[in-house]
Amino acid sequence: MANSPEMRASDGDRDRVAAVLREHTAQGRITMDEFNERLEQLYKSKTYGELARLTADLPEVDLRNRPKVSKEIEKKRDAHAGIKAAWGAWAMASGINWVIWLIVSSTSDGDVYPWPLWVMGPWGMILLISTIFGNNQPKQQQ
Repeated sequence: MANSPEMRASDGDRDRVAAVLREHTAQGRITMDEFNERLEQLYKSKTYGELARLTADLPEVDLRNRPKVSKEIEKKRDAHAGIKAAWGAWAMASGINWVIWLIVSSTSDGDVYPWPLWVMGPWGMILLISTIFGNNQPKQQQ
């Protein structure tokens, strides 16, 4: 049975139209101001006819058959996950060492040598070199 314009719309119907409006905004067919206006009207809409008017000037969008992310882009995402984790570990360890140094230097009478530099420096240089010159590709399992 086809939905008549007078039939009441559900929350799920409104959510589907909101997804379509987001997609058109992402593609640049409508501006953010138009999107916000339409979204406001969307949640005030009660019938299928009111929902249809919100997208009447836009082409059909099939949200189920969106283009997939290319394999090349997917590989680049995976390739950088390991190096990001390594930099995260470096940053966490460096932060902890600087907090310890700060506590020790604030509770001691004299100047305390900035020893966290010896932790950060060599490790950071190795990470920097491997980030710039490294392969950064995940190892292939055979």
